[in-house]
Amino acid sequence: MNIVFFSHPSFIAHKSMPRFTRLLDEGMRERGHTTRVWSPRGRFYYLPMVEKFKKWLGYLDQYLLFPLEVYFKVKKESADTLFVFTDHALGPWVPLVFNRPHAIHCHDFLAQRAALDEISENITGWTGKKYQAMIRRGYSRGRNYISVSKNTKRDLHRFTSSTAGVSEVVYNGLNNSFKPMNVFKVRIDLKEKTGIDVCHGYILHVGGNQWYKNRRGVIEIYNAWRIKFKKDLPLLLVGEKPDELIRNEWQSSSFKKDIHMLDSFSDEWLKKVYAGASVFLFPSLAEGFGWPIAEAMASGCPVITTREAPMTEVAKKAALYVPRKPSSSLEVMKWSENAAEVLEKIISSSSTELEMIKERGIQNARRFNSKDALDKIEKIYLDILKSENN
Repeated sequence: MNIVFFSHPSFIAHKSMPRFTRLLDEGMRERGHTTRVWSPRGRFYYLPMVEKFKKWLGYLDQYLLFPLEVYFKVKKESADTLFVFTDHALGPWVPLVFNRPHAIHCHDFLAQRAALDEISENITGWTGKKYQAMIRRGYSRGRNYISVSKNTKRDLHRFTSSTAGVSEVVYNGLNNSFKPMNVFKVRIDLKEKTGIDVCHGYILHVGGNQWYKNRRGVIEIYNAWRIKFKKDLPLLLVGEKPDELIRNEWQSSSFKKDIHMLDSFSDEWLKKVYAGASVFLFPSLAEGFGWPIAEAMASGCPVITTREAPMTEVAKKAALYVPRKPSSSLEVMKWSENAAEVLEKIISSSSTELEMIKERGIQNARRFNSKDALDKIEKIYLDILKSENN
């Protein structure tokens, strides 16, 4: 099978999407298929220009130059080539190959929902709505879709009327590198690397500044827990550098000296950080899949997350749950206090209870296996090629 993967350009600050493309590309090559990755080059983007114009220059690369390149390259591709869009957000390119065998991977439709005013926490402006409408028109021309969760598949079917072809769910797969480690050794290593005293444990969150990651909510829960239970484990927020909203939340906390923003961890160190944590606090407002939940569980870390799909779909009965953070500021204090009680339930658990929680998480995370996921995706790809070339 010949496969062409369409991928986000390297000049966009994505981390998860390039990782997903590499997973697909390497996985299919290991299975004996010929693969190539097509993505826009930053001809306009890298011109010397004021930073605020960079996004618009990038759009010229993505939606003017790149489609012209693809138009001529597609003509040279054999009939047995499968064109794979690694993200439905690449929808504007779908019409370039919609009459050829293709598959579209769907991760989350949060931006699409926000553009339709379905998410009060993320207001989309006029230009954003036009951009999301362009994306939607593009992926709606497709026939074959692979969603990362049942929740994503439900959204897909709301946003497109396409009924022909394939619509399957394949859960993201973890590689075997996330696993339990010696907790005490990991904490000593972490203390030596960061200078933070984590030898007695720590509360962990992994994620970026996106509205749905709810980093502010993590700090609000931590504040409530410190006030109510008079304990002093540090909070580690691992991910990108905090934006202004997160910094303001941190600055206003009475416990800011114990809240640490860490943004320079390698993948190898991230595995250690998961394995050494007392609890993984992940009260997301929404997700496409929820990678960190599975990563934390595979690492033997107890998980607290939001009782909403797809978090419930990923965590099943292996996590403790809190309600979704309310949009009304008047209700946030009560929400954070209640969530703090759930946090304390983990912190104060006996060693026997903790081992049971960890074991449930480890067993649950085994559902998300990279090899199994790639095997399922390969079969779907082959079925699409077979059905569309007959």
